[in-house]
Order: sequence, then C-alpha cells, then structure tokens
Amino acid sequence: MTQKFVGAAVALLLHGCALAPGMYMEPATSPNVKILPITADLVFSFEKTSKQQYLKSLVERDGKEKDSYLYRIGPHDILNITVWDHPELTIPAGEYRSVEAAGHLVAEDGTIFYPYAGQVRVAGKTVAEVRTILTNSISRAITKPQLDVRVAVFRSQKVYIVGEIKSPGPQPITDTPLSVVDAINQAGGATGEADISNVTLSRAGELLTLNLLATYEKGDISQDIILHDGDIVHVPDRNQQKVFVLGEVARPSSYLMHKGRMSLAEAISDAGGVDRLTANAARVFVIRSKAEISQIFHLDSSSPEALILGDRFQLEPRDVVYVDAAGLTRWNRVIQQLLPTTQLLQNISTIESQSLR
Repeated sequence: MTQKFVGAAVALLLHGCALAPGMYMEPATSPNVKILPITADLVFSFEKTSKQQYLKSLVERDGKEKDSYLYRIGPHDILNITVWDHPELTIPAGEYRSVEAAGHLVAEDGTIFYPYAGQVRVAGKTVAEVRTILTNSISRAITKPQLDVRVAVFRSQKVYIVGEIKSPGPQPITDTPLSVVDAINQAGGATGEADISNVTLSRAGELLTLNLLATYEKGDISQDIILHDGDIVHVPDRNQQKVFVLGEVARPSSYLMHKGRMSLAEAISDAGGVDRLTANAARVFVIRSKAEISQIFHLDSSSPEALILGDRFQLEPRDVVYVDAAGLTRWNRVIQQLLPTTQLLQNISTIESQSLR
C-alpha cells in the first residue's frame, strides 16, 4: 500500500511543472482573448490610432462655433438698457443700488417689459438683435434713439465643474466662449490629487474623455473644447491611475502612473526589475480588460529590442503586468510543496518495514 503512495508521489514529481502553484500563461488561450506579441508595428499602430473619433468631430464643430460665437439671452439674465439723452428710460445704478436691481430681469417666459415697446421677447436672441427690436419699437415715440443693450448678469446658462477641483460648482456661460480649461481655472484649478489626463465631459447623454495634460504640456487645443449649457466636467482623482505588477519581480504591488503615463519598462523598473534567478524573461505579459474588450500582450524581454519596445509600449490604467516564472523555478516550487508529503510517506514505509521484522 505504501509503495503505491510512493509511486503516486513520484508521478506527481514527474508532472511538477503542470501542477505548479500560481498563474501560468498558456500559449493557447480562450478564443475570445488572444495573446498579441508586442512588436514595433503594434506599438506604432497604438501611437497612430486616434482614441476618439467622436471627440474629433466634436472638436471640428466646436472650432467653427468658437469663431462665430454669439451669446444668446435666456431667462433669469439681467439686461442693462441705456437710451442716450433720455435718462427717464434708463434705470440708474447708484452707490447703493446693485447691478441686479438696476437692470431688467428676463422673466421665465423669456420676456422683458420696456417703455414704448411693451412686452418684448428676448430669450434666444443676441444683444444686437434685442437692440434692433427696442430701437425700432421706441422710434415711434423718440426720434432717432441711440440705444445700447448689454447683459449685466449672466444667469441663464451654466456648466458644472466637479471632482478634484478647489472650488467645485456651477460656472456661468457668458458672452466669451467658455472652454474646459477656462472653466476649471475659474473654479480655482485642479487639486494636487487630480488626474487631468482623464477629465470626463458629459453632454446630452454622451460621455467623452479629455486629456488636458496634452493641452498643458503640448498645446493640444483639440482637447480644450468649448462648453455648452448643461455640460458636466468631472476631474477624477489619480488613485484610479494604477497599474499592477505581479509575478517574478522584486516588489510585486500596485503603482501610480505619473501624470497618467507609464510605460511597460517603467512599471517593471518601479517594481525593482525582473528577478533574474526565478523569472522567465521571455514571458512578460500585459493583461488589459475594458468594458467589452480583453487583451493580453506578450513581450519577449530577452530579445535585444525589448528595452526599446518596453519603453515605447504605454500602459493604461488598471493594466496588469505579469512576469512569468522559469520552468526550473516552478519545478523547485513543486518539489518544495511535495517534499513534506514524500518524507511522510517514506517515514510510514520505514515504520511498516520495522514492524514486520
């Protein structure tokens, strides 16, 4: 009976690598997930591919809007209307009279009341259009009136800046185009814990990501788009910008990306490098899983071009870097686990042999 146990233990030793503890990246994977080798062509394609086609079209549209931007008056705005040489038609703003009290409040229905003009619909119109309407209306009572209209207080349109911002909250849209960077600066700027490389903008059910780090460092104004009424800008914290380095490295752990960037070579270096005694340098993997796509990338770090490819291959938040163990390392670990069992079986065999004498 004992000989059968010993024979089974020997069989386990012979198949030690297959039974080694821990994760092992088999060459054959699920049909839904393929292992892609990290090559120069793959790195180049990642660098060249546009991340957001929707953002591109949105930027093109907003660029045209910025060139021809005109503020349109809305409910709750306060207008300041001045008729030169006719002080009776102008509400004076004195030392003890606020701008709000000295102006004309646009009602909820989008109208204001003005002498000689009556109830005038101003919502959705520009300042120039309102000036023309009022000038034509009071011309019946005043000869060649010189009239000026401006928005004294902007209340009808706003955007919301939330997240890692010093003074989060609503920001008004005025007669000057308001971009994402402008809105964040008006809210006091981002905090030290902010991740400005992954700012999200919610607009009319669409959610897109903006890399404002590219705007600040490279002058990429395509990321700094013009905001519309009701837009929500969220600046996340950088704690989500982590990668995980596991396997045969000196310090397996999670590591924060610096300004939203980290290459594969940097991640392994931060983890203390590959363990030369236990690792299989030819089997370095990056596991990337998104909402609908899962990918595994493989780098043969024993090749001469590995250092260049590892430095150019950019990781994404929540990527898992795994350095596989060498075959001999797995064999030794199996032996270490099975050795106490084989010793126990050998002791039992010895005791049985002595009892039969």
